[in-house]
Amino acid sequence: MAPKWRELADRLAEQIRNGEYAPGAQLPQIRDLVEAGEGSKSTVHAAYKALEAEGLVTSSRGHGTVVRERAPLKRLGIARYDKAKWRDGDEVAFIADRVASGRSYKRNEQTQTVSRVTAPAVVAQAHGLPEGAEVYARARVVKEGSQPTHTLTSYYRPEHVEGTRIVDPTPGPAGRGGGFRVLYDAGYEIDHMQETLFARIPTADEVQLLQLAPGEWVVELHRTTYTADGTVVEFAVGVHAATRFAWTYDFKVPDSAKAEGESK
Repeated sequence: MAPKWRELADRLAEQIRNGEYAPGAQLPQIRDLVEAGEGSKSTVHAAYKALEAEGLVTSSRGHGTVVRERAPLKRLGIARYDKAKWRDGDEVAFIADRVASGRSYKRNEQTQTVSRVTAPAVVAQAHGLPEGAEVYARARVVKEGSQPTHTLTSYYRPEHVEGTRIVDPTPGPAGRGGGFRVLYDAGYEIDHMQETLFARIPTADEVQLLQLAPGEWVVELHRTTYTADGTVVEFAVGVHAATRFAWTYDFKVPDSAKAEGESK
């Protein structure tokens, strides 16, 4: 049997999802729910904290507990990397997410720093580099308006990006089409990727940088980008506020048995 705070949180969550509490609406004061027989003060407080951790509400002194105004951004899967978006247009990945979500954006909502650093172990391994090798790190903070949504740091071999817009720290994507277009123009057309996701508790620095609510987790992404011949041209690490994204993947279901039959 679920604890009472969990039952209350689930019931309130359902009321939020079906519109009984609309975006921007304030939930009842804790004392009002206690007086209504919903449980002790600690029970109601725990239920509200659970709703906050799940991204359904925000809590602040003087404003109480309020239903979040905005739905999570769509974080597209394969579609955000469509070559037609960045090669032929100017829809870099974070902009593709905003377009799919029906949300406005400004190019300078992505800021970055660029530095030449000793490759961390996971980066060296991804690029097949020896320990102590140097790489370029392009670290971005992406915001929606004033609220940070995620960070993304891309690591490149110097010989792939030296002298290109990728190492220019000017705010916003690296020119028209962003980093993938820069690589394309340099003769490194991206062909396939591998993405690995896992959820974890944020560090204290991440809580501050991403303005996370108490108890909110992050989703860490590792992205390895390859050319057709298997050359790794980018390894990226992203840290996403878990409640600010809905991850969407649309892909053709493979049939490896059929593929093996056709190759014989």
